[in-house]
Amino acid sequence: MPALSARPNAPFDLRPLAAMLTDEDELALVNPNAKYPFDPLEWQEKWLADPDDASFYLLNGSGQEVGFFALRIGIGPEVRHLTYVFLDESARGGAGEQVTALVEQAARDLGALTVTLKCDTDNEPALNAYFSAGYEELSRSGDTATMRRDLDR
Repeated sequence: MPALSARPNAPFDLRPLAAMLTDEDELALVNPNAKYPFDPLEWQEKWLADPDDASFYLLNGSGQEVGFFALRIGIGPEVRHLTYVFLDESARGGAGEQVTALVEQAARDLGALTVTLKCDTDNEPALNAYFSAGYEELSRSGDTATMRRDLDR
């Protein structure tokens, strides 16, 4: 698996994410409440509008955007909640450890002590990646697991 890196989404640019989320099913997995087709204005105004939201692109070794994630303020500023995680099919297959490490580093850089997230329980690759990275399952509601990991400083 080639190395991935993360770069902050600044200035706010959703064109790469729009190019990645052209499939209705993929968009629904990333955000089931978003309109299809992907609408950058909707995302800018509704899904990533909080000034404390921080979003990032995942880049492959060539610098091409192959993924995206956002970290929102959780319960208190020392908690970041991972949302809108997407990894292009071309970058999947063993990238879970890299992605979780990049998410955690981004959260640390934002001053977080803890990362929380929700994961569909039928998404076994993602669930396994989070468990392998040390996330604990706090609860389940329907087909969604709520998880957390306290970050090492």
